[in-house]
Amino acid sequence: MAEYISQGVFRFPTPVKILSYAGIAGAKEGEGPLGKYFDRIIEDSHFGRDTWEKAESSFQLESVSLAIQKANLTKEEIDVICSGDLINQCIGSTYGLRELEIPFLGIYGACSTMAEGLLITSILTDNNVAKKSIAVTSSHFSTAERQFRFPLSYGGQRTPTAQWTCTASGAVIVTKDEGNIDIVGGCIGKITDMGINDINNMGSAMAPACAETIRRYLTATATAPTDYDYIVTGDLGIVGSRLLIEFLQKQDIDILQQHRDCGCMIFDSETQDTHCGGSGCGCSASVLCSYFLPMLERNEAKNILFIATGALMSPMSLQQGESIPSIAHLVHIRKE
Repeated sequence: MAEYISQGVFRFPTPVKILSYAGIAGAKEGEGPLGKYFDRIIEDSHFGRDTWEKAESSFQLESVSLAIQKANLTKEEIDVICSGDLINQCIGSTYGLRELEIPFLGIYGACSTMAEGLLITSILTDNNVAKKSIAVTSSHFSTAERQFRFPLSYGGQRTPTAQWTCTASGAVIVTKDEGNIDIVGGCIGKITDMGINDINNMGSAMAPACAETIRRYLTATATAPTDYDYIVTGDLGIVGSRLLIEFLQKQDIDILQQHRDCGCMIFDSETQDTHCGGSGCGCSASVLCSYFLPMLERNEAKNILFIATGALMSPMSLQQGESIPSIAHLVHIRKE
């Protein structure tokens, strides 16, 4: 059973396992630096559906189906799915996964959803509530733009600090004793709010939450950045990543050599006009499943901290002048 270390920080004396995973992405993501790593590139952003929202649901269903297929399982062998997305009431998840008829826990952590899902599924597995469970999430450029910013036909000018919501999805199957990759423990994030209310500068809003989670986990586990091959953040982007490094250096924690940010990795900012990089639930989920987990499988890395970050606002809260509270959840992943 999981061991309590300190507030929000825990570890599994017997690690739970990652059995299978899948990451898919849209055409723009496929043209980026990580294009060759995705399990599948969906060239049609509508995925053959008649709305963007239905397309995102299809992305999520596809990543789950691929993960199940790669594990040589059937849907009946999956005990529970933990999923969420950015669309109001998480309809990308519920409409996409309803046909599977698998017990479902809907979660919302904005872009931190993949790490939150991995924490929940690993705890359920460790406590024998589920033998096999799936953490999955997704995002879609057009559903996010329609909900949070302007209709695409409006042609609004994007600010230099803006990020590009990824059209992507990632799914991970967690089990008790099958698989080559371990989930060692984690850190549940705290809500952090520095008063930022610019929706086009979410990297700055999320960086303090990420710094707090990393500091808390390193302190509680008496480890240093050099104990890890990579410290992978969700989608802080270029500006948020710089702030994260600065925040931690002021606390005598230097992660510069180990740090990688999925939002910075997924696009080429110079050639793809994505400004500060990628964002969205599917950003860190697809990069984790397509790039970092396979790296562990190939023994090219042994020890990774995965920290997905989320901005916990809504269109209504922003219209009412509220700031952007943020959170970051951490999952410690290891290959023995």
